[in-house]
Formats: sequence, structure tokens, C-alpha cells
Amino acid sequence: MAEVATSASSSANSSARSVSLLVVVDPVARRLDGESVRIAKDVLSAGASHTKVCLPDDPEEFARALGRRGSRRPVVIGDDSALLRAVALLHRRRELAGCALSVVPVGSALGLARSLGLPTGAVAAARAVLDGAERRLDLLVDDSDGVVLGTVGIPPVPAPVPVRAEAGSGPQGAASVRPWLRTCQSLVRTLASSRTARTAVAPGTPGPARLRVEVDGVTLVDLDQPVEGVSVTPGAAGVAVVEVRPLSVGAQASPLTASGRTVTVSGAHFRYRADAVVSGPVGTRTWVAREGAWGLTLPAE
Repeated sequence: MAEVATSASSSANSSARSVSLLVVVDPVARRLDGESVRIAKDVLSAGASHTKVCLPDDPEEFARALGRRGSRRPVVIGDDSALLRAVALLHRRRELAGCALSVVPVGSALGLARSLGLPTGAVAAARAVLDGAERRLDLLVDDSDGVVLGTVGIPPVPAPVPVRAEAGSGPQGAASVRPWLRTCQSLVRTLASSRTARTAVAPGTPGPARLRVEVDGVTLVDLDQPVEGVSVTPGAAGVAVVEVRPLSVGAQASPLTASGRTVTVSGAHFRYRADAVVSGPVGTRTWVAREGAWGLTLPAE
């Protein structure tokens, strides 16, 4: 893992903020968009009194770099997966509550970053790290100690898989995939989807499910009523917002909604998508909303 320590130049010291940053650059971001990474590092180094840049090569080095931040404010340059990895690591170490995380979104999967209010341009995001303010946000914690920043979806909706260019085929590997390779990839995905559809517990399989959904111990829907989907999202003031879409028979059925601190889903073994990760199958899962459980640096209003 490469580490580079930089300080603002003497000519820029007068405008540099008295802040020490630990910048952890996700390897996927370096590979997909090296130019945005370079721009973000330059802006951060020019705007902070001291910046240490870490270039981990794998998740283990990513974790070690974050764990050795000391008094430096951590800044993650990467996509949604890098953001989720950082939050999960800090949560497992019980350091999340006392750590204000900053993120410069770089990569192809930035939906979660956008939903949280993070700018997705390298310059704007880096300036928000320097000029923004910490905002305390709610999240969900499940009974396996997993964290959710966005939404839990049951059944999981398949996420589009971006087609990446071949290494070395252009700047930062951004050239188009060769037509014959694209055809082969499409055929493999088609065959895999067909095979998955025959598996009863396959993630993303459409169709009704029989689930019991309880909010703060009160049953919102029971096993006798098939549902098309369930979503659980961190709300405000430490509650989770739950929406259940019953199976429509004839007229369109209205969604059932509720809010509460604890949500338990049980029934036949099911899979679910929490943010970008598909988990399961499980027979039951409980999520608890935690108010202001983590801090994120966002642009000042």
C-alpha cells in the first residue's frame, strides 16, 4: 500500500485550512477514473494544512489504512461500495459515532452518494470536504450487525452490472469493449439469468412472497397475504419507514405504510438487498433504526 504525505505549499498556506486529512483512495476508483482521483487529491492537498494519501490495493489494506487514521479526518475517494465499506468498518470497531466521514464520489455506482446529498464532480466534492459541515444521519442496524444507509428491498431488485473495458485499451481503461467480447458477455449473462430463474430462492426473482412484517411488535402484514415487495428505509428522528406492497388482485392494492424503531421480517427463506449488497436467504431479519448514528460531511447550506 502506497502512502504519500503532503503539506500545502508556502504560497497556499495562508488560505489552507488548519485540518489534517487521511485520504484513502479506493483501488477501483483509481482504475476507472484516475483523472478524477488526481483532481480530488490536488484540491484536498491544496486546501488542507496536511494531507496523507493512502493507496490501498485490496479491502484488507483499505481497512488498515482507515484504522491508522489517528487524529486525521478520514476522506474516502471511491464509489458507493467504498463508502459502505468504510461505514461498516467503523461500525464494527464501534468508532462510527465519533468519526465524521468525508467522501469524494468517484466511480460508476454513485446512486447512494447522490441520495445522501454528496456532489459527484471531483472538484465540487473535494471542496465540500474542505468547506462543508458534518451532518448526523440515521441508519439501520440488523441483527447480524450489518448496517444500511439507504434502503432494504425485499425481494432484491437486480442491479445493473456495468460492462468494464479491457485493461489497457485506453485512458484509465475507458475504451469500448470489443464487439465480439460484448456478445459473449451478453450470452453468459443470459444463460446465468435463465439458470437463476429456475432457483426458488434466487436473488431478484420476481413474484409474490409470503412474509410477516412487524413494526415495533405490531403486525403490519401476515403470512396469509402475499406481497409483491417490502422496503425499509431510515427515516428521521430514529425511526424506520416501512412500505409493503400487497399482491394486486383486480384493482390496484394500496401500499401499507408504517414507521417505527424496530422492523422484523420473517417467513419462508428470503433474500434482500441492503443498499448495494444482496444477502440471504434468511428466515427472519430484524432492523433497528439508530438516530444520528454516523456523521457525513456535506456541502454547507
